[in-house]
Amino acid sequence: MSCNDDFDLDSAGKRRTLWIVLWLNVAIAVGFFVVAYFADSNALLANGLDNSSDAFVYALSLLALTRSQSWKRGAARFSGIMLLVFAGGVIADAVRRFIEGSEPGGLMMIAMAAIAAVVNLICLRMLQKLQQKDVNLRAATTFSFNDFISNGGIIVAGIIVMLTGANWPDLVVGIAVAGIALYGGIDILRDAHRDKHEEAGTQHIKGDEFRR
Repeated sequence: MSCNDDFDLDSAGKRRTLWIVLWLNVAIAVGFFVVAYFADSNALLANGLDNSSDAFVYALSLLALTRSQSWKRGAARFSGIMLLVFAGGVIADAVRRFIEGSEPGGLMMIAMAAIAAVVNLICLRMLQKLQQKDVNLRAATTFSFNDFISNGGIIVAGIIVMLTGANWPDLVVGIAVAGIALYGGIDILRDAHRDKHEEAGTQHIKGDEFRR
């Protein structure tokens, strides 16, 4: 999909891009959940939940395109909070699997992560081509970048699982994905807070984004 430098903020092209990215994330999320079940994988489950939250955020982004800047910041904040909640759930599941034990399927992990990496790279490239991104679209781009990095981690974990037969690589990557989501959520909340100060012409105080 081609995008020129004058890509309008609320253009049909931008909406089309977000719709494509939205449905790609829905498809990948479903794939992650199905394969995670058969592969007994925390890392795949983590990415499935991640892509599900991404799809929801892209839907919010579509609604936010023609809304006020305040509404967009609210949507971005909600996205950041969703990531923080998601991270907590993944860590809890990893702890459960560590205590109860699991037998992740390395080959299925690698195959699913490779497919997802290609899709997430496509999404990332499409979002990066958008010009004049608001706070909500910057959040969407952060999500796609995080997903692409996570997919690479799953591939590495799948290889180690196949070589060792251990479940710890799957759990480590699952927790790492949660960590990436945690960082991404905090970064989005900070960006939304900075955007508020920029619009108001006031000074941003470091750390203040977590007190408002």
